[in-house]
Amino acid sequence: MNMERAIIIGGGIAGLLAAKVLSGFYGEVVIVDRDAFPQEPENRPGTPQAFQPHRFTPRSSLILNRLFPGIIDELIKNGAHPTRGKTTHLSNPYGRMIAVEQKHDASFSRALFEWVMRSYIRGIENVRLLGLNEVTHLQTSEDRSRVTGVVIRERISGERQQFTMTADLIIDTSGRFSKTVQWLSELGYEVPQPERLKISLGYSTRRYHIPAGRKKELDVIRMEGDPLATTHAGAFSIIENDIAEMVLWNLNGRYPSTDPALYEQEIRQLGNPLLNEALKGLEPIGQPRGFRVSELFRQHFEQMQRWPSGLLVMGDAFCQLDPVYGQGMTLAAIEAEILEACFHHQLKHPKPQFELDVLQRMQESIETAWWLNVVSDLRWRGVEHIGKQPIQGLTFAQNYFDHVLKWSTEHANYDIFGLYWLVNSLFLSPRDLFSANMVTSLLAAGGSGEAKQWLDRWIEESDRPLDERLSETIPSFKGATFATMDQLMSTS
Repeated sequence: MNMERAIIIGGGIAGLLAAKVLSGFYGEVVIVDRDAFPQEPENRPGTPQAFQPHRFTPRSSLILNRLFPGIIDELIKNGAHPTRGKTTHLSNPYGRMIAVEQKHDASFSRALFEWVMRSYIRGIENVRLLGLNEVTHLQTSEDRSRVTGVVIRERISGERQQFTMTADLIIDTSGRFSKTVQWLSELGYEVPQPERLKISLGYSTRRYHIPAGRKKELDVIRMEGDPLATTHAGAFSIIENDIAEMVLWNLNGRYPSTDPALYEQEIRQLGNPLLNEALKGLEPIGQPRGFRVSELFRQHFEQMQRWPSGLLVMGDAFCQLDPVYGQGMTLAAIEAEILEACFHHQLKHPKPQFELDVLQRMQESIETAWWLNVVSDLRWRGVEHIGKQPIQGLTFAQNYFDHVLKWSTEHANYDIFGLYWLVNSLFLSPRDLFSANMVTSLLAAGGSGEAKQWLDRWIEESDRPLDERLSETIPSFKGATFATMDQLMSTS
């Protein structure tokens, strides 16, 4: 592999992760973005979702701390809120639980997180940030079998001048603004239709100034919505520099308001005394800001018979997840690790179609996140999945997850609830929760409700071994990468 220059399209989180990985393999790495790169923690126009909450999961924290050593300390140094020892109040339709953060962690805004990551990247001498420039086309070999560079249009010049930059590898991390499908089609490649999930998701977020002396008493409060009652979900937390944020969200077009008076009224309608007490005396900073997502998608580039060498895709340009579950940053970090591992393997054992192999490896981890998203979101009326294949194990998984959440909440079983959380945050494989031993134990432990009754009938209607039925019902998630409990403990 002749690795002189790599170009990354998009300077968001996925792009910065890719740059960190590629800096160890290429002589030069160039990040091209339509926006200017702020010198201070500020949101960019190209990230309309940036005002909404962003957070680490155990898996993303593990990966980011390896790729960007000391990033938690750097975030805290620049104003992020340290969360070790802080209490989180979790409520769902079945009750409430309390968790105390045991690990060295922080809460922050997207603007601060990107800025800290860029600060790391600016310190890598072979990485260059090229802001206010837009990639308009791919440059290819004469037979269009290889991408050899990009055509870039300057956005700062009144004349909008264009120039070409050659490269050995192009990675599209431009998210919702991605033009990869359009470019491939124009080059004569047949691109499969993506899977889609029509959700009509709406967020509304407002920030508040915390008066002196209030910060220590404020806890994190998270409230899951009820798919049957179609109530708003919400979360309250401190982010940084004496600022707290409150977010409401809902699906199927039931958008939380961005009108200040109506927004505050919707918060009160949640009926959470802890939340009402936390917001008392906080000073609103501006109006609530909304963000709407009409549908999610999952591209299937790995299924293509032909794929141009020299081109890869990462992040939301590959698969856009429901931001409610906080998996987007985690999946981008997982993809960065896969990219790194694939490059190491390719250097030792070179083989053709390297790019398709990388896309396939990434897709294996995308499958887990997409399956979890769709299983959960299809509980809500009006949400629709569109794809060639139905979602494997949908009804069983929905009933089982519902039973696990209900039983662990009502019995205050933090071990099972923790396992539920680690699976849904992509740390552990769903197979760890859907094993025959686990299913048998949880059903034998008792509980009540429609989900439990459905699961009991499912068990009774066949005398086949449970492990065989589960193997046929739930995806194998073979090839996806996960972490281990030992790694979780090592981050404490």
